[in-house]
Amino acid sequence: MTRLELRVDVDAPAERTWAALTDWARQGEWMLLTRVRVTSGDGASAGSELAAFTGLGPLGFTDTMRVTAWEPPLRCAVEHTGRLVRGTGEFRVVPRGAVSAFVWAEDVNPLLNLTFLPGVKLSLRRFAAYAREYPA
Repeated sequence: MTRLELRVDVDAPAERTWAALTDWARQGEWMLLTRVRVTSGDGASAGSELAAFTGLGPLGFTDTMRVTAWEPPLRCAVEHTGRLVRGTGEFRVVPRGAVSAFVWAEDVNPLLNLTFLPGVKLSLRRFAAYAREYPA
């Protein structure tokens, strides 16, 4: 496993960035080719489970995960529990007054990193625009 950590500045305060980030049902509006849904729990606490389908039409894979840390508006950590994606991931929001930064960190298989990295970079740019316009 290798640690992938990427960051994007967001023209929104930490609370709005957090709300946009953890709106699982709308995550597909910024996360490339991905739809996320809560499969167990409330989606807003440790122990909740999520399923993220990444792909086009029926072709793709489902990444299942369990929320292991829930610290609004600063940090959400997950454990990937699926067959293809394993390891841990983390979303962090870094407050900076009226603006913030979003940090996406994942422990990924080095082979997945080659295909995963460009999509994550694009998704982060899309997230910055999405969060800026997210309802306060």
